[in-house]
Amino acid sequence: MIDKLVKIQKELKAPKNQRNNFGKYNYRSCEDILEAVKPLLARENLLLTISDEIMLASTNLAYVEATAMVTDGSGECIVKAQAGIDPNRKGMDIAQSFGSSSSYARKYALNGMFLIDDTKDADATNTHGKGKSTLVKLNAATPAFEKVLAFVKKGGSLAEVKKKYYFDKDVEKLLK
Repeated sequence: MIDKLVKIQKELKAPKNQRNNFGKYNYRSCEDILEAVKPLLARENLLLTISDEIMLASTNLAYVEATAMVTDGSGECIVKAQAGIDPNRKGMDIAQSFGSSSSYARKYALNGMFLIDDTKDADATNTHGKGKSTLVKLNAATPAFEKVLAFVKKGGSLAEVKKKYYFDKDVEKLLK
């Protein structure tokens, strides 16, 4: 099953076809990802399910935990993502607030499952008018990763890399 999932991760293209005119950025929705991945899952004979659970943090903050699971009937891969729920969000009733958090958590669970990475991700680059971010997200699936890795292995400074890219601790370990 892992080989099939890796194949899908490599081939999946989920373009940002949605537009936020207020923030002036493009984005992809959970539905956009599902539309792009369904034919690939069908071709590989894999089943994707997504479920939500409402959780309560120790600070009494409610959040949605979305679980994306891909299976071939014998093995499975599970990825989870969370999103806080603000029941007092301006312009939304309680159902819309929960639904918005569910969509967000599901989208990021799918991003994790299928390694969806886009250097122009709105969550990474949108500053809502507070200046322009120039950092690009870097992970092992990012096309620039091999160049960055070669740069660091040849003695290039990790501090220099961090001027252009941001990444999690796992990627930083790979670069050291």
